[in-house]
Formats: sequence, structure tokens, C-alpha cells
Amino acid sequence: MTATPLPARAQLIDAVDFDDASPATLDFLKATGVEGVIVRVPSRMADGDTHAEDFIAFRKHVESHGLELSCLHSGGLPKKAIVYGREGREAEAHAWAQVIRGIGAAGVPLTATTFQGIGHFRTPPATGRGGALLSTYRKADLDANAGRDWEHGARPHDAISEREMWASLQWFYERILPVAEESGVRVCLHPDDPPVHDALGGAARITSSIEQYLQIFNTIPSEANAMLFCQGCVAEMGGNVLEAIHAVGTRGKIGIVHFRDIVGTPDDFVEVFIDEGQNDMLAAMQAYKAVGFRGPFMMDHTPQLPKPFDHWHGHAYANGYIKALIRVVYGRA
Repeated sequence: MTATPLPARAQLIDAVDFDDASPATLDFLKATGVEGVIVRVPSRMADGDTHAEDFIAFRKHVESHGLELSCLHSGGLPKKAIVYGREGREAEAHAWAQVIRGIGAAGVPLTATTFQGIGHFRTPPATGRGGALLSTYRKADLDANAGRDWEHGARPHDAISEREMWASLQWFYERILPVAEESGVRVCLHPDDPPVHDALGGAARITSSIEQYLQIFNTIPSEANAMLFCQGCVAEMGGNVLEAIHAVGTRGKIGIVHFRDIVGTPDDFVEVFIDEGQNDMLAAMQAYKAVGFRGPFMMDHTPQLPKPFDHWHGHAYANGYIKALIRVVYGRA
């Protein structure tokens, strides 16, 4: 028997690992005010099965600790053949469709992904307040390193044009969005990071502006077609964040919010603590409410605190900040 998703509402979520969602971790999140979790579907589950029973069991595990399973993120499922239009894309798309059916059968309303030839690019970190390390992107450093990805190391990448990327995304969405609609699941597409319009590593990038997202919504119309509104990436685009929230939110296309901020420009920025970015986070929260968004907010990631502290200390700080803003703006559920 599957669960019926609870009514949509603003809620604070955080990420846990499918294979390591220990009772201690779930209890920590519950104790610190988190209401739901987002979990990446392991790549091994792209085997043609729906894995509905696995997802149902995981949902019950999460619920036993007083949390909701808010999203099963599918971004780790193989899709390279899909992106590059190569042999094997039919099998990859079938595996995706099956997993989406399983997510719906488990009563989970959201999944998420990126659509990139190459993933995120970063350069060596900067040092922030208290010695915390800040995730950094400086185009000049990347160019000086021959365009290679510092974070993931130098490795060859396949070139792909913007036209080919658009064709691949349309092919993919025409196959999985009807399945998602039937399953009651929204597919939330995360922006490129950094969201630049020049190819990086030889691969074009087509989720780097709000205009591109509107094109995606118009080209492949579906209730299941949504954006994972990474506010940090939208800030990296260089435009007005509040206007972007309005443009996407008034269309009902925000599925999940990554609630974080940066300091800098599209070609030179650092990801900072949630209270020291260049955008008004209270105004942003008010904008989400104004466009009618009722869904998950998560911190995504935050500066790395110096030892002996670990990432959960940073999560607790960011989550408390977000929870306070949700309560101020949305009130209590």
C-alpha cells in the first residue's frame, strides 16, 4: 500500500544518503527542526526495476523518525547516452521511467536531476570568516588551468553543441514526463553551476538562465516539468533573484528551493554563509510565498567549517536560519 502525499506546504528539508540514513542522523535532523529529507537514488537502481518496495521501505524508515520523504533525487541515474544521443539511450530512458514509477508508487511527489554534458565546475576554495572554506568559482583561474575542472580533476570531456543538447533534452523529456504525470511525480531540473553560456570543457550548457528555463517549460509543456530553483545558482546568473522567483513561481514551476546565496559576479563568486550573501533572504522568502510556492526549502550546501567541526554543524546553523524565516513568513503549518 502506498502513501498519499501530505498537502503541499512550506517545509524545511535536508539531504541524507540512501545507504546510510542512520537512526542517529534522522534523529539529529528531527531534533534540529528539519521536517523532511531528500535522498539520492543510487545508480545501481537503474536496472529496469521500479524499486517501489525499496522506496516504500525507505519512506517508512524515515517516517518512523518523524520525518517525511519529500524527494527521491534521480540525478545519479546514468544518462550520458541520453545527453549525447548515443546508442544505449533507450535503455537509460527506460530505467529512468521505471524509477519514476517506483517513486510515484511510494507516494513521493518529487524527483530531481541536472541535464549537463559535464557537471559543476569549481576552482580552489577561498577562506571565509572563522577560517571556513568557501566553494569558489573564478573564471580566470579556470582559464589559467586550461579550462579544466579543479574540483574533479583534469579529465577528457566530450564536446556537445547547444543544438544537440536541446534535442537530447526534448527527446528525454518526451519519454519521461508522461510517465511522471501518470505517477504523480514532478521532475525538478537543477541549473548549471556555474550558469555560464559559454561551453565548459567542450560541453554547451542549456540551464544557465531563466530564459532557458522558460523555453524548457514552453517546449515540453507538462505539469511534471518543474525547476529545482537553486537560489545560489540563480544569483550566479547575475540577474535579479526576486524577479526570477516571480518569473518561475507565477507559472507554478518551482518544485524545490535550494535556499543559499553568494557574493560576487557570474565569473567570480564565492558561496558564503546564509546570513552574509548579497541578496535579502527575508525578501526572497516573502517572494516565494507571494507567488504561491508551497514546498521544500533546503540549504543545499554551506561553507566547510574548520576541524574539529563537521558538515552537520554547518547544516544546523543554516537550517535554523531557514526555519526561522519560514516561520516568520509562512507561519506555522
